[in-house]
Amino acid sequence: MRFALLLLITLSSVCLAADRPNFVIILADDMGYGDPGYHGGRAKTPTLDKLADEGIRLEAHYVHPMCSPTRCALLSGRYASRFGVTAAQNEQAMPFGTPTLASILGGAGYDTALIGKWHLGSTMESVPNKFGFGYSYGCLAGGCTPDTHDYKRGTFQQTWHRNDQFIEQKGHITDLITQEAVQWIDQRGDKPFFLYVPYTAVHVPIAEPEKWVGMNPQIEDPGHRLYAADVSHLDDCVRQILASLEKKGVRDNTLVLFFSDNGAHEQLSNKQPLYPGDDTRPDVKVGGVNTPLRGFKTQVYEGGLRTPAIVYWPAKWKPAKINQPLSVTDWLPTFCALAHVALPANLAHDGSDISPLLSGTVSEAAFHPHPIYSVSPGFKARMVRNGPWKLVVNGEKSKKKEKAGNSDMRELFNLTDDVSESKDLLDAQPKIAEELSALLQDFAKDDKPSVKAAKD
Repeated sequence: MRFALLLLITLSSVCLAADRPNFVIILADDMGYGDPGYHGGRAKTPTLDKLADEGIRLEAHYVHPMCSPTRCALLSGRYASRFGVTAAQNEQAMPFGTPTLASILGGAGYDTALIGKWHLGSTMESVPNKFGFGYSYGCLAGGCTPDTHDYKRGTFQQTWHRNDQFIEQKGHITDLITQEAVQWIDQRGDKPFFLYVPYTAVHVPIAEPEKWVGMNPQIEDPGHRLYAADVSHLDDCVRQILASLEKKGVRDNTLVLFFSDNGAHEQLSNKQPLYPGDDTRPDVKVGGVNTPLRGFKTQVYEGGLRTPAIVYWPAKWKPAKINQPLSVTDWLPTFCALAHVALPANLAHDGSDISPLLSGTVSEAAFHPHPIYSVSPGFKARMVRNGPWKLVVNGEKSKKKEKAGNSDMRELFNLTDDVSESKDLLDAQPKIAEELSALLQDFAKDDKPSVKAAKD
């Protein structure tokens, strides 16, 4: 009897382990909602288009309007303002001991790796390995030069590392990240794994080989063509990672998530003199597209917060297009649920397990999303979305209200009817505005003072 019970427990453990999926998150940097081909973008993106056709398109996936906050929210499951993180920063973002997606999965037997851009602490004192990653490689700071892999001139310029050592390598930064990710996948054993691949593409400064610049000859403007080259290059690297999963024989049991850390920025110079080697880069204006959304990176309008997002797991989940609002904070509880990993009892998180929606167990009509909250750098503006309604408060304001002397600048939008946020309904819907104002104030109570931010 005891032997039979032990055998049953052993078989159950083996089945549970075999049932645990691998997770690969591929994060673009500054890619706009309208940049990929499946959203009408200028660049050729055959891989992302294929994923959009065969996977689950998340058409209202919300992040924060800058890189460090989104990365913090992804790994912690909390809105980044809970840590005082509102903008790109080189200071350590999360206290040591903060439960992260990597530490929780790692503690449950997953191999974990971050290969790419960290930007949650740009010194060796706060490397990813101290926040749950068993392996880390790439840049500790923000967007880097594509050739020498340097951050901006100054304290954090040296940033290219492997685990706890700075290293020097030759090669294009996008290719190096991809090669390392492919190699890491190839070296996996039988353990499930979580691989986080945050690229620096398509962040400025941009320099691309002619192979990629020539891929989009239909684009006449040299700046637009250079930006498109970066997008197409990244798209091909996604293809290579998928191919490595196929070669390893783990693609059917691997959930792949792709999204961008914030919306595209407005057109700006590619020279970027704060970065070393600015004289070697094309002197053109570059920038992405957030069409049909309003606003850009750093803003809490949709163009800063809503990015392309795809979940790809064709062996398990059917193709779909989901329009319900979802949050970057949802991935921690969702991945843990799929991995059969209990969340720490003391874990505070702002997201929800959305696997029933993704798997089709719960229909989109029956799914009730939680309110979504975000802030702009330095708390200059806040937003909250609940259902179709979104309130924007302060900072990013309409000129009309500014002239009227309204110090509490508020705008109300119905995103179901007006995704471009062109019609302010504040005066027409005062009750809804007041309800959202109260909800926003409740969210704001848990925010901490903004950490000193880097000018990214």
